[in-house]
Amino acid sequence: MPDVVRLEIHGGIAVITLDRPEVRNAVNAAAAAGVAAAVDEIEARSDVFVTVLTGAGGTFCSGMDLKAFVAGEAASIPGRGFAGFTARPPRTPTIAAVEGAAVAGGCELVLACDMVVAAANARFGVPEVKRGLVAVGGALLRLPQRIPYQLAMELIFTGEFMDAPRAHSFGLVNHLSAPGDALAEALRLAKRIAANGPLAVRASKEIMLRAPQWSAEEAYDAQLAIARIALESQDAAEGARAFAEKRPPVWRGV
Repeated sequence: MPDVVRLEIHGGIAVITLDRPEVRNAVNAAAAAGVAAAVDEIEARSDVFVTVLTGAGGTFCSGMDLKAFVAGEAASIPGRGFAGFTARPPRTPTIAAVEGAAVAGGCELVLACDMVVAAANARFGVPEVKRGLVAVGGALLRLPQRIPYQLAMELIFTGEFMDAPRAHSFGLVNHLSAPGDALAEALRLAKRIAANGPLAVRASKEIMLRAPQWSAEEAYDAQLAIARIALESQDAAEGARAFAEKRPPVWRGV
């Protein structure tokens, strides 16, 4: 894994850190490859239940490294999207821990996550049109689903920024933190999630992501097909036993 990306795993929680603070964690080819490698490792392991994505040095991500782009480098990976992440995030629940700027591709990384924790002084934006570019890393697909349609159109067409408190008021941000505390707050949220049955959590995410593609007639049967692995698992029996015995469950992921 390139040293511009760090992966740390502890207590069922993986933390992917973009580590190019000298360029505000702008993504070049090496960073995209590093994030993709981190996601591959997370997907291959059975002991990771939640993924946190963050940036080093007080900035989340300033988007594509434009100097690298001009030099011919790609910040996207075919089939994986921008930074090797936006088109195929991990199957685990994902939390963006945002300090400073999450703009352009950085905002698209946020939108690819399931939940967002942001420092109160963080800001979000999709300014691609200011550079004659198009936000094809997922912002045009996801932003109108996360905030009111007209507001999404304004942000995309003007390229202007939205601060974290306003993003929180529209539901784009789950939790606000003091500046410098976004990762710690995200880890607290991750621990609450990781305490639950991993098969049930993963099935719940898959159902929620797929639900918009299902008709009303097929939705109930379709969700059951995904949920069955969790419902028929040893973990489900353990959860029931632990409740009856008034003790914390011991999950095995089977």
